[in-house]
Amino acid sequence: MSSQYSCRFYENKYPEVDDVVMVNVQQIAEMGAYVKLLEYDNIEGMILLSELSRRRIRSIQKLIRVGKNEVVVVLRVDKEKGYIDLSKRKVSSEDIIKCEAKYQKSKAVNVILRQIAEKFNEDILKLYEAIVWPLARKYGHCYDAFKLSINDDTIVTKEAFGNSPVVTDEILKDVKKQVQRRMTPTILRFRSDIEVSCFNYEGIDAIKETLMRVEEELSTEATNNEDNDEKEPISIKIKLVAAPLYVISTQCYNKNLGVQKLEEAINKITQYITKYDGVCNVVMAPKAISANEDAELKALLENKEMDEKASDEDSEEESDDE
Repeated sequence: MSSQYSCRFYENKYPEVDDVVMVNVQQIAEMGAYVKLLEYDNIEGMILLSELSRRRIRSIQKLIRVGKNEVVVVLRVDKEKGYIDLSKRKVSSEDIIKCEAKYQKSKAVNVILRQIAEKFNEDILKLYEAIVWPLARKYGHCYDAFKLSINDDTIVTKEAFGNSPVVTDEILKDVKKQVQRRMTPTILRFRSDIEVSCFNYEGIDAIKETLMRVEEELSTEATNNEDNDEKEPISIKIKLVAAPLYVISTQCYNKNLGVQKLEEAINKITQYITKYDGVCNVVMAPKAISANEDAELKALLENKEMDEKASDEDSEEESDDE
């Protein structure tokens, strides 16, 4: 890629000591591993052999592989010579989670800025200086500012960027367009298939009561959406396909949350129907479904509903004939 479209993600040219950064392993040598700092315009660093693991090293290849991304902590930075010493063994599990989250945010912002730089033949560094880093100083990260700007027109404006000559009306318009397209949350749909049966005297009523109870209990709860501080209401729907097969479905913006809510619904169904000596078997585990699968499910349920209506009409006609 042309250097015109390559840039570090952050305002500082080099990371500071104790910063946790994302690197890509380039070469393994006797002294350690040569890496590129992905967030700092691929400048070179080294993970010293003694900093690869807390345990005795029997095989370097088992600890680190060429081409793999690793989360490491900065030990030393020689800005004059460009030497950066790094450690993998001093990284905690919390460091890894935080670094990966920050890196994904920075990559998302970089995709937008690179697209704009290429489209308008602009130096990406100048765009970072005019747009990304001012927002990062104010909001903690440009990604967070972009997300907020979806519902707040005062965040991404020429005035907010000090009327920088780099940020033309066309570039500003394109920034807003790409943020809307790439960062507007997409609602996800989830499904699980179960078989619910109960063969005692009150079996049919027990199943109906159980499923209605679970729908009411779980659909009235509101759960925190991990992308923001707002409460995200979750609606659970349970539909009969053909006894004893039922479909449980829901939709939300968070993949983990959607699966979690369906698993919770299955556990509650099992708990309640067991009291009536019934059983609940999982035919298809909770999962996110595609648009095609969702359309197929809707068609299946609609056909069943039409069949039921036709059956009811036939029954009414037979009654009239009698």
